[in-house]
Amino acid sequence: MSGHGEEAIRPFVLRIPQRDLDDLTARLAATRWPDDPAGAGWAQGVPVAYLKELAEYWRTGYDWREQEAHLNRFPQFTTTIDNAGVHFLHVRSPATGALPLLITHGWPGSIVEFLDVIGPLTDPESHGGDPADAFHLVLPSIPGYGLSGPTREGGWDVHRVARAWAELMRRLGYHRYGAQGGDWGHAITLELAAVDIGRVVGIHLNTLLTPPPADPAEAAELDDGDRERLDRLMSAEPEMSGYAKIQGTRPQTLAYALTDSPVGQLAWIAEKFKEWTDCSDVPEEAVARDRLLTNVMLYWLTATAGSSARHYWEAAHPTRPPRPEPPTTPTGVAVFAADLARPVRRLAERDHNIVHWTEFDRGGHFAAMEEPDLFIDDVRAFFRRFR
Repeated sequence: MSGHGEEAIRPFVLRIPQRDLDDLTARLAATRWPDDPAGAGWAQGVPVAYLKELAEYWRTGYDWREQEAHLNRFPQFTTTIDNAGVHFLHVRSPATGALPLLITHGWPGSIVEFLDVIGPLTDPESHGGDPADAFHLVLPSIPGYGLSGPTREGGWDVHRVARAWAELMRRLGYHRYGAQGGDWGHAITLELAAVDIGRVVGIHLNTLLTPPPADPAEAAELDDGDRERLDRLMSAEPEMSGYAKIQGTRPQTLAYALTDSPVGQLAWIAEKFKEWTDCSDVPEEAVARDRLLTNVMLYWLTATAGSSARHYWEAAHPTRPPRPEPPTTPTGVAVFAADLARPVRRLAERDHNIVHWTEFDRGGHFAAMEEPDLFIDDVRAFFRRFR
């Protein structure tokens, strides 16, 4: 697994220089705080009192070296694909006949989302499962995100990432594999199934967008539950989509603030974990505080706030026509109750080859992070048909 030149795969160990951690501590201590609108709560964004307490914990209680050591428990590698750096975890199963599985995160997520599912998916026997359900896992960081580092050129849209993933799996020697994704990872996974036909045996998604049908006759066929889902999404969109409009139009202007201020980067991400997870008051009800901060650290330490935001700009300024037909690859969908964009099965089946559909009564947008056991069980169940 070495290769030569452009195709070389290089072992990677995460070692952040102490000066970078000292700089972070100093910046946190010197934060210039805004006023706090009385009685606003989360309605206008992250409350000052909450963020002050979280930032102080980040400065004085959070242990990056402990988190760094945890990440380094897993084999990590880097390679260069299409002139971009790609960092990935590659955790092979000890089980004979394990199925290769590529899992893709989204924004503002990272490989940190999957730390609790790696062991059970790669070595089910050691976690009370059936060794026949084992996977070889490939967990890449999207170019422009986290440890893949900033992209050096434009054009890194969903299609280009999917092509890079197909090349990555080729380099790793996997000619038959499954794919899984949520958030941007779901779009990349759908595209991967289309660009690597014959090698991707099935795809599992914990995000799937089903916009309201334009045809009145089709809309009339929806039941009350379907309409409730669509209404919930459409009513939330104006209030919740500000971040996407900024990142889709002026990501570079935003990048100055988030790259210079750790509290700015923290607020930008923590807000999404509050809004998108299965929590009522604070995101830590759904996601462990140290995991949330480690996810933020991968953006802060790599200065990838701007390059990850550009993913939205590329989507809003497409250079290639949309694919006329969706892939026919067998598709499984896991729907978590607190995710704002819960899909409607009737509409999903119109556009995708749905062969597996599970509805969960809890969990939100960051499924593997929030409800790892549910995520693991559903991924195993879906991919059994391809072994």
